[in-house]
Amino acid sequence: MKLITSTEDLASVCSRFATQPFVTVDTEFMRETTYYPKLCLIQIAAPDGSTALVDPLAPDIDLAPFFALMGDESVLKVFHSARQDLEIIWLLGGLLPQPFFDTQVAAMVCGYGDSVSYEQLVNDVAKAKIDKSSRFTDWSRRPLSDAQLSYALSDVTHLIKVYEVLARELLDTDRGAWLDEEMAVLTSPDTYRADPEHAWKRLSSRMRKAREIAVLMEVAAWREREAQTRNVPRGRILKDEAVIDIATSAPRSVEALGRLRTIPAGFERSRTGTDILAAVERGLSRDPASVPTPERGRARSGGNGALVELLKVLLKAVCEEERVAPKIIATVDDLEALAEDGAADVPVLHGWRRGLFGEKALALKAGRLALSAEGGRVVVRELPEA
Repeated sequence: MKLITSTEDLASVCSRFATQPFVTVDTEFMRETTYYPKLCLIQIAAPDGSTALVDPLAPDIDLAPFFALMGDESVLKVFHSARQDLEIIWLLGGLLPQPFFDTQVAAMVCGYGDSVSYEQLVNDVAKAKIDKSSRFTDWSRRPLSDAQLSYALSDVTHLIKVYEVLARELLDTDRGAWLDEEMAVLTSPDTYRADPEHAWKRLSSRMRKAREIAVLMEVAAWREREAQTRNVPRGRILKDEAVIDIATSAPRSVEALGRLRTIPAGFERSRTGTDILAAVERGLSRDPASVPTPERGRARSGGNGALVELLKVLLKAVCEEERVAPKIIATVDDLEALAEDGAADVPVLHGWRRGLFGEKALALKAGRLALSAEGGRVVVRELPEA
């Protein structure tokens, strides 16, 4: 099984792929020791039987032909669970594949469950088995073994059948438009921009005071910039627990920083310690009125917990009836917002989601819909007008 290691060979194979109606694509990468993913292998297959394994680590190879294929609007690009693959293409190529199809999203729309694994989908749709023994190997080491290459290639060859079956199901059920919103998120550059100024949001659920959030915003942004500059994982700079400790205690001296249990001994007297203290001061100097407040569980704080649970049951019942994954219809946050406000601006009250579930949810909330158990299943019934 030959790896493509030259730009000339890559250009030749990509020109053949450019004549196909669609190609299936996957990547293997490593990011355990880096902030940005390290691309180690690219796999491509087409319905005419053409396949390619591309070595992006080969000396002097230029991936421009691959990126040109990704941007070729005459060829549909098919991925499974594409977010990380698309992130790599965006970071290295400065573009996102168009047009684009994610079989994991399509599988949710077609009723295969929330976030169905690729192995399960291949088993259910393509009636094939995948040897997973090479999944967690080191893809950056050379040479790659035949077992690794065989595993990598199977990811895109089986994907051809998976795509064809799902595309046909979407056409038969007239649900193609249901994918548009999810695909738009995945193909938006904003999805892949790691803005340090937004890094605090990952940890904000534990914060309660404006002063804490202000410090968190500055310390988290500093850590994100450091991780990006050094190209190391965030935790190598400062662990999440330490960032939270610093935000809640707001140490203003070397001694106070050193007393935190999550700070390694001597860390407070390093250049990093100085940078952290400076970030704390920036946070404390923020105007509290300008500090955003993270959203918290609306229903739990508003006493609508029982109604939220009823909406969850209704969602499950509707999704079982319609054969669609609940995750693509509504999140718990959506249901909490809906329980509190029937006019909430949430996706479930717009477009096809409203027709499928949103109207029923509003009817349940207004007492015009009832849930009952019959034969081990939840049955949804409209109540007669009073």
